Amino acid sequence: MNLFDFEADKTRNWLPYDGTVNYYGKVLTREAADHFRDSLLETIAWQNDVAVIFGKEIVTRRKVAWYGDQPFEYTYSNTTKRALPWTKELLALKELAEKETGETYNSCLLNLYHSGEEGMAWHSDAETDLKKDGAIASLSFGAERKFAFKHKRTSDKVEMYLEHGSLLVMKGITQTHWLHRLPPSKKIAILRVNLTFRTIAG
Repeated sequence: MNLFDFEADKTRNWLPYDGTVNYYGKVLTREAADHFRDSLLETIAWQNDVAVIFGKEIVTRRKVAWYGDQPFEYTYSNTTKRALPWTKELLALKELAEKETGETYNSCLLNLYHSGEEGMAWHSDAETDLKKDGAIASLSFGAERKFAFKHKRTSDKVEMYLEHGSLLVMKGITQTHWLHRLPPSKKIAILRVNLTFRTIAG
């Protein structure tokens, strides 16, 4: 299977200051991206996400899963998850992300959005469980969706579209200074699977 399609300008920093975001474009052919999308839907132990907001437990329509080298605990939105062991598909995609970015990762948070009506609010991935200023590699499958950044102090915004089979990397001080989100869209009827490879601090 030929994994590579074409190379985007992965050296371009999409942020004007206070961080680094590189978009590699499609790092998988359409055939390979379709294969991984379908395999992930079938093999991942998807569960509805749970968040505790103002003491109230909220169950999302969006589904999530958490995998890693060890049964790492990861706490966000006042809930804690324990990592499951890698599947062969996840290991193949981790190897791809590491080869492309020159970074190493020991865990992966997966999100399943059933349609454009499901999204993610403004947040930064700066939990204390994560390696400070560590790289986060984001692989996208399925629906092409808008992805937005907003600077915490200036409120400057950067928007881009993440394609099926594409790779985005956030690194350096990005999480300290920028929020990001996946805006909802009623125009999108197909699902999206997103993998964010991370490093839990030892």
